[in-house]
Amino acid sequence: MRQPPAHPFDDDKLREECGVFGVIGVTEAANFVALGLHALQHRGQEAGGIVSHDADGGFHSARRFGYVRDNFTKASLMETLPGPLAIGHVRYSTTGSKGATQIRDVQPFFGEFAMGGCAIAHNGNITNAAALRRELIERGSIFQSSSDSECIIHLMARSIQRNIPERMKDALRRVEGAFSIIAMTRTKLIGVRDPLGVRPLVLGRLADEGFCLSSETCGLDIIGAEFVREIDPGEMVVISEGRIESTRPFSPAKSRFCIFEHVYFSRPDSILGGRSVYETRRQIGVELAREAPVEADLVCPVPDSGTPAAIGYSQESGIPYAMGIVRNQYMGRTFIEPTEQIRNMGVRLKLNVNRALVAGKRVVLVDDSVVRGTTSRKIKDMILDAGAAEVHFRIASPPTAWPCFYGVDTPDRGKLLAATMSEDEMRDWIGVDSLKFITLDGLYRAAGEATGRDPEAPKYCDACFSGEYPVAPSDQIEQGFKMKAAE
Repeated sequence: MRQPPAHPFDDDKLREECGVFGVIGVTEAANFVALGLHALQHRGQEAGGIVSHDADGGFHSARRFGYVRDNFTKASLMETLPGPLAIGHVRYSTTGSKGATQIRDVQPFFGEFAMGGCAIAHNGNITNAAALRRELIERGSIFQSSSDSECIIHLMARSIQRNIPERMKDALRRVEGAFSIIAMTRTKLIGVRDPLGVRPLVLGRLADEGFCLSSETCGLDIIGAEFVREIDPGEMVVISEGRIESTRPFSPAKSRFCIFEHVYFSRPDSILGGRSVYETRRQIGVELAREAPVEADLVCPVPDSGTPAAIGYSQESGIPYAMGIVRNQYMGRTFIEPTEQIRNMGVRLKLNVNRALVAGKRVVLVDDSVVRGTTSRKIKDMILDAGAAEVHFRIASPPTAWPCFYGVDTPDRGKLLAATMSEDEMRDWIGVDSLKFITLDGLYRAAGEATGRDPEAPKYCDACFSGEYPVAPSDQIEQGFKMKAAE
């Protein structure tokens, strides 16, 4: 059965796709991977899996629904995953059987080739997966899952190259979209990013010639690994016996890292592109205060993702910062079954207003994004019910008007509030005194681009805001999706 998401009443946030982690050259590598996945739990909360290898028993695998802490901390399970080499994956479904996740969709995936086995964990989304799947099935491939990532295994099986890294290169040259991949053979740990580097992947070093790969630097921190560097866009690293071999299997392309990683997806204690995620989010708040000032008494974050931006807004505006909304930290997937009556309580199960603080005050609420807008309306009602005199929303990202096809669970465009309403219409629909989003230029300035966004050569993938897709979503276009230029 599919487990409910971590906060089953919050359907108004974009969900990150997955997190990947791998370790080589340490005793009981799977235990390190479990810790790394725990640090990456925010990237995927439906399910997780680990594959390990040891010389005596070969490959070992465990896949479970739910949180890492509820499964991969049990000694009885971890003892079944021995060896000095392991990779893992945490999942939030973006392709495949949404709403009916099967254990067969949980990664890492495994394939047995003539030269040995290979396990793969994928973060991102393949935008031509449907076309590849049809082609592979017509040629005799039998798929075991509904995930786009399984295409990579089948493409590798059809390659005529003589070793697994070369077969992987062959396969990935056929793939479009976004991918950060961690893979393992009997003796090698492999990491690779797509040519645009849309999704993150970093390299860390452990004592005794051990190495690790992680979606974010926070995964390195939890196991005491030293950050070495980011895997470059279009780079493949093959790690074995304390050695790292680097190749560039793809045609050169200008990097287009996902800017929403800075806004929301990554943990605030991670480092992206040499920049502190926390500091970028704080600077977003600074830019917001400059672009959209307002007379108010308090600046309050919508916890937890709005907190750094709210701090920046307060510092720049001089308006006092306060925790006007308190989050229930124990609202998890093990909460009581969400009946219709409980669902009607909505966001109040997760957030509670500090009435003594906001009563009679003009409140600036800082949130990371507005997707459908339903949660924003509920929060506004809670603040007004607590006696606030005014409610002003400041949003730490531009209007989300376009779906993401690179590994983020985005509603259909018609369900995105900013795709159907102007900013003033959104303000009136949510029912607040004012609503302002940071501009795309402001977001780029906060991310370190002093002159804002270069429209001719933007540094980041910002398709969810601009509608400019660096890789055409061919499967979606085939199904009738209209690109911005076609409107």
